[in-house]
Amino acid sequence: MINALLAVVTAAFYCVAAWQVAQRLLDPQSSDDMRTPLRLATLAAVLHAALIALVGTASGQLTFQFINAMSMISWVVATMVLLLSLREPVASLGIAIFPLTGIAAAVSGFLPADSQTTSLDNGVVLHVVISVVAYGILMLSAVQACVLAIQNNRLHARAAGGFVRKLPPLASMESLLFRLIGAGFVLLSLALLSGLMFLDDMFAQHLAHKTILSLLAWGIFGTLLVGRQLAGWRGRTAVRWTVAGSAILALAYAGSKFVSEVLLGQ
Repeated sequence: MINALLAVVTAAFYCVAAWQVAQRLLDPQSSDDMRTPLRLATLAAVLHAALIALVGTASGQLTFQFINAMSMISWVVATMVLLLSLREPVASLGIAIFPLTGIAAAVSGFLPADSQTTSLDNGVVLHVVISVVAYGILMLSAVQACVLAIQNNRLHARAAGGFVRKLPPLASMESLLFRLIGAGFVLLSLALLSGLMFLDDMFAQHLAHKTILSLLAWGIFGTLLVGRQLAGWRGRTAVRWTVAGSAILALAYAGSKFVSEVLLGQ
């Protein structure tokens, strides 16, 4: 009961924060001050962290059901937006991220506790934490890439009104995208290395598809960073590579867990 109540309150704060962000972006007469929605989202993130702790350790051990994992990753993404907003004008991303995070939190709070708990050693826990943070940052880069694509198209069409006029300059948005990709790439590299160190066999039958897809995504993001450095890749090229890498990474973890747990019931 407490999980369900906490989930509802958390989702409500996320959604109100997203609504206020949307109001400030879409209403020309509204203030550009994002402090109030960010405070609401911060409160939601704190409640969400408590919910993750309650749901994820319901039986005294870590559980990694599909929706629990999605809730954790979405919390990482929302928290990254809040932390970045202290120095970067990224609050606009909350218009999409906050409600999706609220949905993940709400669903996780109403699911029954997983009876199939897993006891993990410290090395595997470290691998899981690094992986979740890496996924979160790279998913955030995908959202940033989509906003950058919209902004780029509107500017080329000479239609920079509406919410586009409230976004930072295109060069700043692109610079932030590559900083996110760089940080995510480093963490994804550490996640793969820690997997080699702490997992018994990363290419075992139940892990092979995750490992192969993660390596493919790692290669895509690495190629994009090299292309940026050597050939000046930017704009639509950067957006396409970012979205492709993020989609493959999502399939590596979220897609495989959805198929195995939800569709196949394993």
